[in-house]
Parts: sequence; structure tokens; C-alpha cells
Amino acid sequence: MSQEPKRRHSKARKRTRRASIMLKQASLVVCKNCGKPTLPHIVCKECGFYGDKQVSSGAVKVTKV
Repeated sequence: MSQEPKRRHSKARKRTRRASIMLKQASLVVCKNCGKPTLPHIVCKECGFYGDKQVSSGAVKVTKV
């Protein structure tokens, strides 16, 4: 047996619920090496540094899977 809603939700109730479902802006930090904004806990795409260590040589190529 499937359960169907007994009453219709009002527009205000629906919109109030959906108001909290939103995209948040990504927080960025400044790279210590080159000064460009980058995502936290991620290798810098500009210079290849992570913190104080160089992880990759030069610019990192970004590929989508």
C-alpha cells in the first residue's frame, strides 16, 4: 500500500522548505606560494604547491570524469 498525502501543502509551506535548499559559494583560501585563490586542502592549480611543498610540476591539468 502506498501512502499518499492526505492534505495539500500550501505554497508558503513549500517555499519555506525549499528556501533552505540552496547552493553555497565555495570557500577559497590564498595559496602561500603564488597568492592565487584556491580550494582548501587541494593542490594549487596554478603552481602545483600544497602548503609549503611542491606536489606537481607547474600548472595542473584539470580533467572531468
